[in-house]
Amino acid sequence: MTQTLLIELLTEELPPKALAKLGKAFADGIVNGLKSRDFLEADSVATAYATPRRLAVSITKVRAVSPDKSIREKVLPVSVALDANGNGTPPLAKKLAALGFPDLTVADLERAQDGKAESFFYTYTASGSALQAGLQAALEDSVAKLPIPKVMSYQRPDGATVQFVRPAHALVALHGDAVLPLTLLGLTGGNVTEGHRFLTAPGQRAVTIANADAYVATLKADGKVLASVEDRKEQIRAELLAKAGADTVLMPESLLDEVSALVEWPVVYECKFEDEFLAVPQECLILTMQTNQKYFALTDANGKLRSRFLIVSNIATDTPAAIIGGNERVVRPRLSDAKFFFEQDKKKTLESRLPLLKNVVYHNKLGTQAERSDRVTALAGAIAAKLGADVALTERAARLSKADLLTDMVGEFPELQGIMGTYYARNDGEKEDVALAASEHYQPRFAGDALPSTVTGTAVALADKLETLVGIWAIGLQPTGDKDPFALRRHALGVLRMLIEKRLSLSISGLLADAAKQFNAVAGFKDPTTEVAAFMLDRLRGILRERGFSVNEIEAVVAQNPDRLDDIVQRLEAVQAFAALPESASLAAANKRITNILKKNEEALAAVGEAGVNVALLKDVAEVNLNAAVVRVLPEIDAAFNQGDFAGTLKTLAQLKNEVDAFFNDVMVMAEDVALRNNRLALLSSLHGMMNRVADISKLAV
Repeated sequence: MTQTLLIELLTEELPPKALAKLGKAFADGIVNGLKSRDFLEADSVATAYATPRRLAVSITKVRAVSPDKSIREKVLPVSVALDANGNGTPPLAKKLAALGFPDLTVADLERAQDGKAESFFYTYTASGSALQAGLQAALEDSVAKLPIPKVMSYQRPDGATVQFVRPAHALVALHGDAVLPLTLLGLTGGNVTEGHRFLTAPGQRAVTIANADAYVATLKADGKVLASVEDRKEQIRAELLAKAGADTVLMPESLLDEVSALVEWPVVYECKFEDEFLAVPQECLILTMQTNQKYFALTDANGKLRSRFLIVSNIATDTPAAIIGGNERVVRPRLSDAKFFFEQDKKKTLESRLPLLKNVVYHNKLGTQAERSDRVTALAGAIAAKLGADVALTERAARLSKADLLTDMVGEFPELQGIMGTYYARNDGEKEDVALAASEHYQPRFAGDALPSTVTGTAVALADKLETLVGIWAIGLQPTGDKDPFALRRHALGVLRMLIEKRLSLSISGLLADAAKQFNAVAGFKDPTTEVAAFMLDRLRGILRERGFSVNEIEAVVAQNPDRLDDIVQRLEAVQAFAALPESASLAAANKRITNILKKNEEALAAVGEAGVNVALLKDVAEVNLNAAVVRVLPEIDAAFNQGDFAGTLKTLAQLKNEVDAFFNDVMVMAEDVALRNNRLALLSSLHGMMNRVADISKLAV
């Protein structure tokens, strides 16, 4: 017989940022423990619950007793179990006793091959175990393995000291309506939990769960608690949108997750602050509301911050004035601090702060932020020159790009670096490109983030990321496994995205070489550009996979180690179109064969040199026809390629299918006559170069 199982552990308030992980781990541990002990049906469904004061899991179709099992036990090798006369030995008797079968004889055992020798086996049926025993072990294992951020010790009423994430007060353990008397953390399983700390009267806080299936409904009706994190989150989202009205509510998922872990019965209220604070950059106000107070800011249709905001409370009341007033009083000093920092910072220009960068260590092996700023400035200027941008303007932007690190506002809110630089640069009267570069040089900050909007910002962003990649790699701090403390993967992806999406005609090797030059003054610097280039190509493969290209299509292009990426998407699209042609498979296979032949005969090809194909040495019809076809289509391929028509270039190759197939069917490339053999190699080399101009189509061969 199966029933729904419910386990709930009631505690003091759990750490909100860890709640989701704790809830999942608690549920997964119990589910896996029961599954391994065969207490679950194949279609059992587990649901995890977590609130600020409880971890719980509900599992359907849980067996009261695990099924009987047939067990085949190896006893001993025959050579050990029997003596010379075929009688059982003392070791056999000892082994059978240890297994719990002292009355068995040799006749009761199965003799079977065991590898290269024979052994005795005994098959028996083990009775299933009761749920309570299996669940007790599963519960203890689950709790022991919880990802607890910090364990605390507390004393139980009976005087025993217990260690757990927070003091535990009750354990609910129900199989259907039957209570399982499990024990954990000094508690014994029952069917009574507690309702909401504030919305239930102290004397009426106990909530009895009559049946495991009634857990969620009972807790909601009698305890004013929404057990599901997702239910609370979606209720908060819906109420925020309703309260926002025509305005837009800023609700990052991370903030929604954290607030959902702070309340058991979420209620949204509207609060306000004084309009005078709107003179402060809205990013500062939004960040302080979200980070320090867990409030939700509102913006109008134009994205401008409103002086009203929304809070999520754990208390539902018809008279929320005290709650609203209290939150408004709490946020006011934080906004005042932001306003003070902003006004104070504006009294000093960004340029006047630059000398202080000498006091900020970037890395003990790479010098100060001032030295890093010099490197980024020089590199940005070099990149700007290649892009035809204003070098002086770009160098100015790069020079000021890190100055806001020394402001009070960024000191309080490091997340605002760059953003505040833009505000302060405008306040200082800097040109708009310089101001924008202060924030844009950090872009893209994450997957899907916008790229710099100006060529100045692009040059500084490239310089900043390339300097980090080369410098950090050179001192041996490249990414390893899942560790990437300096975000080199993100920096590489940022560089690649700018090169691809902005179609910048910049050489990767040239950019890395320019970056490496900036470290000439760094003692012991070892140029890592070869390794960094390979690292970037690996990241490039990932970007292209995300764009929907297949592994073979990507390899056809990336295997050629492209140094420029401004046309790589167009090349891939051409490869994709070529792969769809009926002739592509045959030509890809032929190209693969040609590649292998040429690799094995590099010395012979070197001897032929630039002489190319000698028409007079072409004797077989198939090779004459192939050479004629190559000569015929070459101008067409040249014209298409020079115009950037990569699809047209590859499509033209399809005209060669019949001649290529005939050549490999009828012509012996490795002829005994050296002159004939070398001439045929020269023909294949010419064909190979033409076929692989856009991509290495041999990579398309299955």
